[in-house]
Formats: sequence, C-alpha cells, structure tokens
Amino acid sequence: MEERDQQADGTPTRAPTARTRARILDQLPVAVTFFGRDQRLSMANTAAAAAVARTEASLFGLSPGEIDAGVLVRGGERLAEAIDRVMGTGEAESYETHLVLADSEVVREAVLTPVRDAAGAVLGVSVVTLDTTAQFWARRRMAVLDRANTRIGSTLDVGRTAEELAQMATEDFADFVTVDLFAEVLTGDEARSPSRGNEIAFLRVAQSSVLDGCPESVVGVGEAHTYDRESPVGRTLASGGVSRFAVDDLALRRWAGGDPARVRSMRAHKIHSVIVAPLRARGVTLGMATFCRHRTPDPFEDGDLSLCGELVSRAAVCVDNARRYTRERATALALQRSLLPSRYAPQNAVEVTSRYVPSTVGAGIGGDWFDVVPLSGARVALVVGDVVGHGIHASATMGRLRTAVRALAEVDLAPEELLTQLDDLVMKLDHEEESGAAGTAPVAGATCLYAVYDPITGRCTMARAGHPEPVLVRPHERPEKLRLPPGPPLGVGGVSFEAARFDLPEGSRLALYTDGLVAVPGRDADASLAELCRLLARPETSLERTCDTVMSTLVAERPEDDVAFVLARTRRLGEENYASWDLAADPAVVVDARKHAAAQLETWGLDDAVLTTELVVSELVTNAIRHGGPPITLRLIRDMSLVCEVSDGSSTAPHLRRARMFDEGGRGLLLVASVTERWGTRYSGTGKTIWAQQPLPGAPGTDGS
Repeated sequence: MEERDQQADGTPTRAPTARTRARILDQLPVAVTFFGRDQRLSMANTAAAAAVARTEASLFGLSPGEIDAGVLVRGGERLAEAIDRVMGTGEAESYETHLVLADSEVVREAVLTPVRDAAGAVLGVSVVTLDTTAQFWARRRMAVLDRANTRIGSTLDVGRTAEELAQMATEDFADFVTVDLFAEVLTGDEARSPSRGNEIAFLRVAQSSVLDGCPESVVGVGEAHTYDRESPVGRTLASGGVSRFAVDDLALRRWAGGDPARVRSMRAHKIHSVIVAPLRARGVTLGMATFCRHRTPDPFEDGDLSLCGELVSRAAVCVDNARRYTRERATALALQRSLLPSRYAPQNAVEVTSRYVPSTVGAGIGGDWFDVVPLSGARVALVVGDVVGHGIHASATMGRLRTAVRALAEVDLAPEELLTQLDDLVMKLDHEEESGAAGTAPVAGATCLYAVYDPITGRCTMARAGHPEPVLVRPHERPEKLRLPPGPPLGVGGVSFEAARFDLPEGSRLALYTDGLVAVPGRDADASLAELCRLLARPETSLERTCDTVMSTLVAERPEDDVAFVLARTRRLGEENYASWDLAADPAVVVDARKHAAAQLETWGLDDAVLTTELVVSELVTNAIRHGGPPITLRLIRDMSLVCEVSDGSSTAPHLRRARMFDEGGRGLLLVASVTERWGTRYSGTGKTIWAQQPLPGAPGTDGS
C-alpha cells in the first residue's frame, strides 16, 4: 500500500518521502541531470531525456556534451570544462550553450551546482537546463534593431544607406542580403509604379554575404536586372507585405524568372530560407531587400519576419530621406549653376578660366559667384563674390547680387562706385526682409571683389567689400598678395569704398577666389595662402592645368564651404589697334575729326565702316563741343568690334530725346543709337566719355558675311 504524505484535507503530515522527491524530479518540466566525480551521467529526469529524444537509460554513462557514446552535440564541447570547474571550486556556475539538435539550433541556459555529502565533499554536479532559445533570439532581434537605429541612415546617401542595411543584416541575422532599388530613386525622382509590365526592373545597389566576395550573387552592384511578376519578388511587391519562402523545387522555378543562373546559385550555395521585404516609405515602394540563409541551419521564423519588417521599414525611411535630399541637392545645384556663367562673353582683354565646387553641407549650395563682364573701350571686369550661408536663400540672393553687378557694370561705374551702389541694394534687401516682404531673405555677410582691367593702358583698378585680396603673378616675378584698401562687407552702410590701381605687364596672372579656398577648418589660412602662392609660382603650363592643380591641392574631397576660383592672364592691345586725337573746342574741328577717323579706318582696311564712323564721329564731337568742355579727345579702337569714343571735361549726362518736326537739333544721340550696336557713357574724375560700338565689317552677323 502506497505511503501517504498528507492528510485528506491536503495538509502535510510530514516531510516528503524519497519516493515523492523522485516523483517531483521526474515530473519537473525542466531538464535535470547529474554527473558524478568521474564526469559520467548517472541520473537524468524525464524532461532531460525528452530534450534530446532519448531514453534515460541510454544516457547513463555519457560524458558531458555527448549525445551518444563518443558523439558530441555540436555546441556542447566545453560543457565538460565547466563541470570540472564546479567540481574543483565547489561553487555554482551558469553556462549558456548553443546546441544543434536535429539540424536545429537551440540555446540552453544551464545552472551547474555542486552536490555534497554529509561531510561537505563534492559528490558530483547537478545540471539544471532551461530552453532559452526564444528569449535569446528575442534579445538578438532587439539588439539588431538597436544597432539599426544607430547604423542605418548615418548619411544622406542612397547607396550608402542600402550598404548599411545589407552589412548589418549579415552580421548575425542573415547569410546573404541584397538591396535592389528602382533606378529613379538613385536620381532623387519619385519611384514609378512597380505594377506595369511582365518584368520588374531594378538596380542592384548593395549586397553583403558571410562569404568573401558575395559568391551567391549573379548580379553586380550597379547592374540592372529584372524579376518576373510571378517570382517571389514580384508576388511580394504585389502584396505589399514582408514574405517568407522555403526554397523548394516550386520556389526555385518561380525564382528563375527567366534567369537560370539565379537558380543555379541558390542550389550551389544551398540557400534554404528567404525573406523578401519591400522598401516602402510614405506610401511609395522604393525597392526590395532580400534576406537569405544557407550557413545558418534554422529557417527564418515568425520573429525573423517581424524583425525584417522593422529593419526594412527603418531603412526605407532613411533611403527616402536620402532620395529627397538627392533631389533637393540636384535642384539646388541646377539653380546654382544656372546663376553662374556657363561660358563667358567674347573679349580679348584677358584669358580666363574658373572653377566652382559646391559644399557638401546641407543642400550643397551656397552664395559664391564669379563673373567676367566685357566693358566699353575693350576693357573687362572680373568679379568674385560670396553670400555667407548655404541653401536656396543664399543661392537666390547670390543670383540677385550677380544680376545687380552686371547691370551696374553696364553703366560703366568705377569699382568703388559700383560697390557703393551694391551696398545700398543689399541694405534695401535686408530692409525688405525686416518688413516681411515675401520671397526675400536677409543678406548676412555678403562680400565682393570687383576689378576692371584696361588692355590699352595695362592698368587694373580694384575695390573690395570684405572680400579676400587677390594674388598677382607678374611675369618672371614671385606671386604677391595685392594690398587693397579695406572695405566692409556689403550691407553695413555708411562706409565708403576705395579703389587701388595697379599696372599689369602683359602675361600677368591674377587669381581671385572666395574664402572657401583658404579658410578651411583645421588648416591655417596663412598657410593655405602661402600654398596657393607656391602653386602659382610653378613654371607656367596652361591656365586650365594650373587651375586644376590649385583646386586638387587646396580643396578637400568633401568641402564644408563653397569654393569659387578665377584665374586670368592679361593681354595688351597693340598700339596698331587704337588711335587718338586731341581736339579743340571749336566746331571747325569736326571736319578734321572726320578726316582723321576716315584715314585711320582706311589704314586698318575698314573702308566699309567709313561712312557710319564719320557720322558717329561728327555727332559725338559736335555734342562734346556744344554741351561739354575741354579737353576733348577722339579715340578709335579696333578690337572685337569697332569703338568710337569722344571724351570731354564735362560731367553733364547725355540723354536721348525725340526732336520735334521743326527743331534744329536734338537728333544726334538718337541717330548714333540707330546706326550702331551699342552706345553709352562712362565717367571719370575729369569728365566723361561717350562711346559707340559697331561690328567690324565682314564679322559674322554683319551684312556681307
């Protein structure tokens, strides 16, 4: 008759018997084993035997980690060392092991406890084992997501973001990962609908594998490829969700999708489990990520499906952010470049080349600009400016200032006067912004350098508004930084600008730049300027090559500020291409002026221009005598066009007006304007010059060409 250990009402009558203790151990749902001093298993409860699908009797006598005599479980090789340590120290120890049982990886958390006799000697070690596989993978998934939050999307680059997803996923989640995007995503455009046509076209943007060189892939990074609509990828795109596939014969036929190489690779590398996840952000599908396992024995589970969904969702938002940034950057750069000269107007005063490098900060655009503006009298203006800051506002403000400079240059203002007018304009723009005028932005720290070079005299006049001073290299001399009168940045107001004048021999090189070339974080500006001078001092080859050398040496691969650089080589207009005559303030000299002009044109072989030039000379000289004052000078210039200039000592501004029917005068300038291409007035400290420009006979675009 069985012993009773409790009363009828369930109240214990005494401590459990040995038989009851055995029942408790046998019915415990936790695996318990015991290894004696010889490290041989001498006891295992029912749960321990069931965990390895063996009978208790068949386990007796096995060493730690063995599943059969002489056969170790994969992952249990070091259990014997742990048991030996516990026997030696007499202290309990926890031990986690990853075992492969029946081609399935399981995680076991074992608590190793010494078992002592009445005298305290260690008889053996009991091993209580818990199945923590689910908890382990849950922790692993959380760790993967934590890393994804910090590693995916570290840059606003579509390709780099895709690489971060692929590399991170192959560290401890998948064995082979590919990321394919629609081609439009890489250019920043909206992705097209994937539902058109029988094939879906992608670009392979990133891939990663636990094997060197990604041998599983049959598509290289950057290559275009397609999937059939009935393939797992096509079906997943249609469903819009994350899908898991066991790679059986049916799946392989669907994976083929017209590309047998893909199936051969999957067979060769024993890919057995695949997750396909669309990259979707803000309701738009951007591409597809594929996760494969071939070295990891376990197939993907439901938890992995959820993890993939979260990973890809995170990556998709980052890819879309990068796509939007790419589009905004491309738009901003297109705006920036449209505001900069793509080519220069023809002129013979200087040979010029230039470079512009956008910054890599923000939208990648700023307010740097440059320009080359032909002026009257064969002169040319060189302009470099900078609006501090980055973004659309800086670029738009730059465009307004560059347009203003060109307009003021057309009026032939002296450099210091032009900067004064530009300063007033910037103050007006700032006032409009403060008043809330729509579409305007404050101009913070705009600078400008304006230089006018005259190839007849070889004189260059410069003024600056808070801008770095240029570097001049005269022939056979060392480069020097020109000392210009200091001027405040544009928009300060209340301070006048001053100009400096330099005589430049023919062949002199003038380098104008924005501060992004020399004011680089982590590098001394003086050292950068010295390096610029050293580069300009090298034996001259060509302006283009010198410009490339300067940019490659001084500009970082990813500059933090815009850089504009202009390099000009001066030319001189030979004395045979211009002639001048001093005239008395007497109407009788008009006839002589016409004769001088006609004779000079015949010398130049420009007989076809004599009639028009005589008319222009007659009207301009007469106007100077009547409305101006001495000294009066007539000058003819043969350059890219024929220019007639008449200077006098008066600052009275000429203007066009329409004479009435019976007026005896008032038609002079109107007549000049009708027979020439352009005309205008420029002022100097001693008076003014009225000029008129006409095309050279026989030049393209003229009659008889």
